[in-house]
Formats: sequence, structure tokens, C-alpha cells
Amino acid sequence: MRLAVNLGYWGAGNDRDNLALAREADRLGYDSAWAAEAYGSDAATVLAWVAAQTTNLDVGSAVFQIPARSPAMTAMTAATLDTLSGGRFRLGLGVSGPQVSEGWHGVKFDKPLARTREYVDIVRMALARETVRYEGQFWTLPLPEGPGKALRLTVHPARENIPLYLAAIGPKNLELTGEIADGWLAIFFSPEHGAGPMDHICTGRKKAGKAMSDFDVVATVPVVVGDDLEACAAPLRGYAALYVGGMGSREQNFYNRLAVSMGYDEAAARVQDLYLARRPRDAGEAVPFEFIDRTSLIGPPERIRDRLHAYAESGVTTVSVASYGATLDERVAALRTLAEALDASGLGE
Repeated sequence: MRLAVNLGYWGAGNDRDNLALAREADRLGYDSAWAAEAYGSDAATVLAWVAAQTTNLDVGSAVFQIPARSPAMTAMTAATLDTLSGGRFRLGLGVSGPQVSEGWHGVKFDKPLARTREYVDIVRMALARETVRYEGQFWTLPLPEGPGKALRLTVHPARENIPLYLAAIGPKNLELTGEIADGWLAIFFSPEHGAGPMDHICTGRKKAGKAMSDFDVVATVPVVVGDDLEACAAPLRGYAALYVGGMGSREQNFYNRLAVSMGYDEAAARVQDLYLARRPRDAGEAVPFEFIDRTSLIGPPERIRDRLHAYAESGVTTVSVASYGATLDERVAALRTLAEALDASGLGE
């Protein structure tokens, strides 16, 4: 098992803190750092900044939004980041959601599986420095009957193959991830409910004739260290309520569906009702403690150490630490606690 640090979204007033976390993770021997984007800061600029101020830490997009960039632009960005970082970039992709895709990027949110498959095909073709010619349902390169010509990427990435990850939740998305990606970016992963998603990943790997030993399961896991479990869960309630209740519409909220699939039907509906009624604090209070406990690492170091075994046994190969705390010192301390817990568990590489 490896450790990563999840830096989340940039621009929330904690930018320098996040850079300090990345530097500390680099010093502690963490494997990678991941940055996200929605409709604020972009991940590519953040990752370039972090890569320039770290030495060994890989930097990954969690995620680059597929509707935000053409596949060729994503390949250009990935090749540039990999070159500038000395071969330390990992490409994470996701379709985003209908509100952002259609409302922000102006891209119709339809047939996400087919769109993702074509997108990955073109990105891999470009990164392999092949002359890009493609005829698909969503992309045709070059455009027919026009002046465009088939082109080849002029930048040489530092590595022959840049690792490609997909963010996925639903069964078909998970199967596609196992089939065409090198890793899965998981959110709200519960070891107690991990068998189902992992089965879908394995199905995709088998379909492609690939082994699970070559696949990286990266679970983003909120972390709060302390003796009082309820107190540790408190700062995570808003985060859980935002995703389960407010990320997307009532009809299309992938995280709400995920909570339902884990058996939290009534709670998921209650959290969504409260959040959409603009009562986010009440929505956070309605999130079951058990949901937070099963999808986070909370409590004293010994409890966290033992919990790491459950993640490893369920198939997680990288725990991406989303460190919560009132101060930077508390967040840094959580990174150190996880490094010590992994070492004590005997699960580290």
C-alpha cells in the first residue's frame, strides 16, 4: 500500500497550506499528490506549481474534466506536465456532471461511457506520438472536407507511458475503468462495500486481458486524528453533505446513488432534501456517523493503523489522504500519523 495526499480544489483560501502539505508529503515519502478542478481553479496550473516545489512526489489530476478540453489538448497538457516534472505526472480523467458539463462547458452530458472510451483512445494515441486519425461518434480527426491535416504531438513526454486513471462510480463506468485505464480514482470508498465495485473493475481487467496486479486503486479518504470519534467526524459532515446532498440535481447525483447502494437509502434522501432546501448545516447533521466512519479514517493512531488493513484487504493500493484540521499544524500532523500508521501496519511497500 502507498500513501498520497489529496489537495482538493485550489483557491479556497488555503493555497499556501496545501503547498506546505505537498512539501511535507514529499519529505515523508508519500507516493503522489492530487489536485481537483470543477469551475474554479484548473488542476494543470496547480500541479505545475506543486511539481516545481517538490522533488520525488508524483502529481496527478483528480480529475481533468473531459468536457473541458479536447482530447488533443489533454494530451498536450499531460505531455508538458510530465516533461516539466521529470516524469512525475499522472493523468486522471472524469466526465464531471451534467450541471458543470452543460452549464459551464456547454457540452451535452450524454453517453458518458462511449465519450470516455473515445476520449481515452485519442489521448493515448497522441501521447504515443502517433499521427492522430480518428473516426468516432464524438470526435472525427481531422475534420473531413476541410483544410485540417492529421498531426503528431511534437513534445516528447518524459516517460513512454503516462499512467491514466478514471474517476468512476456506476457499474458500467467501473468496468470501463478496469478495461481501459491504469487506475481508479475512488471517492467515498468503504471497505465493507468494496467487493461490488472491485468485481466490476476485475470484469473490465479480464475483458482486456489485463491483471489486477498492474492496476492502482486510489481511494480518497478524509482523515481526522483524535480520541473522540464523534468530534473527529464533525468536520467531515459538511463534506459528505455537499456530495450526497448537493452535488448535482435531485435526479442526477452520482454520490447520492452511491450512498443508496451502500444501504443508506433513507439518510441519503433526507440529506438531499435538506441540502436542496438550503439547509446545509442540517444536512450535515443528518449524515449517519456510520457512513462517515466507513468512508474515512478517524480516531486515534492505533485505530487508523488497524483500519488500513481493511482498505488493503478490499483492494485499495493507494490511500489518498484528505487531511482535515482547524490549523495547518493539525493537517500536517495527520499526514505524519498516516505515514507512521502505514509503517506500523506492515502494509507499506
